[in-house]
Amino acid sequence: GPDCDGQVLVLHDLLGITMDFSPRFLRRYLNLAEEIDGAIKTYCADVRSGDFPNDEESYTS
Repeated sequence: GPDCDGQVLVLHDLLGITMDFSPRFLRRYLNLAEEIDGAIKTYCADVRSGDFPNDEESYTS
């Protein structure tokens, strides 16, 4: 509030990386936890299917 002399706002909280922690002074501007989760799931699916890495993303000897 306006009478606060100092406050620490952790970037991970502001960006929504830590979803299980929500103090009342926190305003989330992004929900990166869902974005990160989706990216990891897509990466895993691409590796399992053999789509990643492809020839353009690989080095050959």
